[in-house]
Amino acid sequence: MTQPPPGYGYPQQPPPYGHPPYPYPPAPVRRWWQHPALIITALIIFPPGGIALAWLSRWSQTKKIIATVLASLWFLTPFLGDPPKDPKDDAKPQATATATATAETTATPTPSASPSPSGPPSYVGQNLKQAKAAAYEAGYNAISHDASDKDAGQWDDDNWKVCFQNSAAKKVGSMPTLDFGVVRNEWPCPATDGEPIPYPKMPKVVGQTFEKASTTLKPLALKAIEADSAYTDVTLPASVDDWTVCFQDPEAGKEIEYPQTTTAYLKVTAPGTACPKTEFTELHPDPTPPSTGDDESDGSSSSSSGGSSRSGGDSSVATVTPGAFCSTPGSTGVSKKGVAYTCKGPGQERWRR
Repeated sequence: MTQPPPGYGYPQQPPPYGHPPYPYPPAPVRRWWQHPALIITALIIFPPGGIALAWLSRWSQTKKIIATVLASLWFLTPFLGDPPKDPKDDAKPQATATATATAETTATPTPSASPSPSGPPSYVGQNLKQAKAAAYEAGYNAISHDASDKDAGQWDDDNWKVCFQNSAAKKVGSMPTLDFGVVRNEWPCPATDGEPIPYPKMPKVVGQTFEKASTTLKPLALKAIEADSAYTDVTLPASVDDWTVCFQDPEAGKEIEYPQTTTAYLKVTAPGTACPKTEFTELHPDPTPPSTGDDESDGSSSSSSGGSSRSGGDSSVATVTPGAFCSTPGSTGVSKKGVAYTCKGPGQERWRR
């Protein structure tokens, strides 16, 4: 007995519930304008055309929307920036600025001390330590040398200033190198690199009042300006601005190499009082004591002229010169005239009454 075929006795179901008819229908053919590579290229190069091709392709709805958004942003981005400026807007201001600069240059022609834009900045006049730091920030190494004829070493860069600047003959490392010609901060620069320093000279202030002399000496930046009495037996008041200078130290014309450690001593006299002919002079000297017969007979005196001691009771006191400098404050002495003096101030100790 033979087996009945499958589905025997059951009604045949139409598609899609039944088996599809055979042979299967062929798949639709993809057109050349539906190729993904072409669509992506069009989206980048010409976004409007690429968007059209994307919607005609077999892509899913989600892919078509994403491609449309991205291509639209890509296409509109250049138009969202600032509009280009009209060249006519800048023509007049630029012409005006150029004309103004030209007029100023013609009216006051001053040579520029700054280097060309392609060269290094100028550090002349700056402190050496600061100049080296600024040069390094600008891309330059720096070395220094004494700009005078003394060839001194720069042990502390902070004590020197730049007078001259040149390119070094030999680089230090891989960076271009500058060579600074320097002098100490308190010294003036020489006329050219390697020449002697033109040290300031002490001006003549004799005959001026102390106030005017102090003003004259102020540019030297001395350590101090001190007043002293031109007469050894005259004490100075608190203010001597109107007193006249009779003697000065340092003398006029002397070069001041180290003003920061130099003190000017000015000996003054009161208004209406003439200056003494020499230093260490008394305004009111003691009268000369009369000589005794004993001094004439034996040739001896109460005090020797060579600075020996003199008898006076049970003590011996040295012979001193009034107004001369002394080294032991409080010590006493007697002049040739027999007047007692004490080693004391004000100022530097001298033999004073």
